[in-house]
Amino acid sequence: MPWQSSPALPILLLLMSNVFMTFAWYGHLRFTDRPLWLVVIASWCIAFFEYCLAVPANRYGSLVYSPAQLKTMQAVITLVVFAVFSVLYLKTSFSLNHLIGFALIATGAFFVFKGPL
Repeated sequence: MPWQSSPALPILLLLMSNVFMTFAWYGHLRFTDRPLWLVVIASWCIAFFEYCLAVPANRYGSLVYSPAQLKTMQAVITLVVFAVFSVLYLKTSFSLNHLIGFALIATGAFFVFKGPL
């Protein structure tokens, strides 16, 4: 089907999957009074939905992107989602050091997508 080879589809799916995974991995940090076994089970339940989005993202993404490009997109999306999550949900600060570090990673992503030099 033509929609499966859309360049935007894997990006959208990776974005949604990273939202789920960020909550699965870090959402419990606001609930430190809960038993660890309970947050592990809850995290696994949330992560199931992440897999339901990430696997198709990579399957459909491989129709239009190289594996290196897919992994690079996933890494950059993860950083963006985590930055927003940590500020809005965990109420942590975002400093200039974070911005510079993320900019350096984004520079690396640029070279992955640029092609041969």
